[in-house]
Amino acid sequence: MLSGPVVLAGCIQVDAPSEPIVIELNINIQSEVLVRLAEDAEGTIEENADIF
Repeated sequence: MLSGPVVLAGCIQVDAPSEPIVIELNINIQSEVLVRLAEDAEGTIEENADIF
């Protein structure tokens, strides 16, 4: 009964891939920054309407 798992353990083979694993993360942070900047600029213009 113990020889079954031992025999199966010898059949497992793991090979490294021939090509490197590439993870592409295309994150667009610019749009969020522009929205925050636009909201801040709008608030500043409203607060200081006399200088704009």
